[in-house]
Amino acid sequence: MATDLQDLEQALQTYFDGLYEGDTAKLAAVFHDESHLFSVSDGKLDDLPRARWFEMVSNRPSALSRDLPRRDRVVQIDRSGPNTAFAKVQCQIPPRYFTDYLTFVKLADGWRIISKTFHTDTRQVSA
Repeated sequence: MATDLQDLEQALQTYFDGLYEGDTAKLAAVFHDESHLFSVSDGKLDDLPRARWFEMVSNRPSALSRDLPRRDRVVQIDRSGPNTAFAKVQCQIPPRYFTDYLTFVKLADGWRIISKTFHTDTRQVSA
């Protein structure tokens, strides 16, 4: 089980790196092809397929290229069995601050995110 936890932690680090760098190849390494991202805006569920999200990531300047501060944090990891896990994480692309709930499945090629449900706080940056 320790190796499974280390593998999950490595997948989370790849996720954080991919987000910060705007690197969809890194994100593709941890997101399952059929994964979706979910959020709520104006009381309505937004369902974003992985491919559409990758387009958005590719078409925006990365946090790294804008020299934005980086703060990634794993809040919780919960493995419910040998093939399923959940992680609550926090990260930022100022002025947006995210709390992500990531659902993982373990397949032959390792741990993959099958769904991401997230909340975004937008905060004004002090001068």
